[in-house]
Amino acid sequence: MIPAVAQIRILLIDDHAVFREAVAQVLSAQEDFAVQHCPSIASAMEMVVSERFDVVLLDHDLGVERASQFLPAARQAGFDGRVLIVTAWIADTEVRRLLRQGASGVFFKERPLAELASSIRAVAAGGVSLDPRYEAMTAPSGRAGAHESAPRFNERQRRVLRLVMEGLSNKEIGWRLKISESYVKAILQRLFQKTGVRTRGQLVRIALEQYREQLLQDPVEPPSSGES
Repeated sequence: MIPAVAQIRILLIDDHAVFREAVAQVLSAQEDFAVQHCPSIASAMEMVVSERFDVVLLDHDLGVERASQFLPAARQAGFDGRVLIVTAWIADTEVRRLLRQGASGVFFKERPLAELASSIRAVAAGGVSLDPRYEAMTAPSGRAGAHESAPRFNERQRRVLRLVMEGLSNKEIGWRLKISESYVKAILQRLFQKTGVRTRGQLVRIALEQYREQLLQDPVEPPSSGES
């Protein structure tokens, strides 16, 4: 009798149904893979509590959720498997944050599925699978220096961020700070890059969660009537 192949139990978390279902179908064709999938961290948490998974394939940008929310909550819930970030885009600062949290690598969706299968086997075996552009970064064991922890914002970035948190539009922020609307947009893009987010809503959430101390500095002055 031929012994059964030991399977790697995989949970794929991605909010794009077509991508999620297609990848799960292809991976399930591998004899050593058992794949389940879900669209959100909230639903994933229910699954990791009730079932055992060896590897979680986690998209970085899940709409209202972000990959960095998963690992702390999952570890607290008893999840002891490995996490491979599978994403189309991610900022360097977010890669560092996820590696410090214990992620085992980053895989870009532009790469072939055969390479994804190899990366899954590598992390399931206890290894690390980083895209070549991140090989010089900190390994998951957490050897990062303190200077790599959280990005620092300059005065203008802090002021724009506070006004975004107040719900002001780019035009309103420009009027309050006496700068052009296009300059406001440029500052916002830089804030997105520094924090690893892609929407204003995500920016507000991460500011509240991780950058409160910085936002207490140099508060915004009330709008003036005449000076420019």
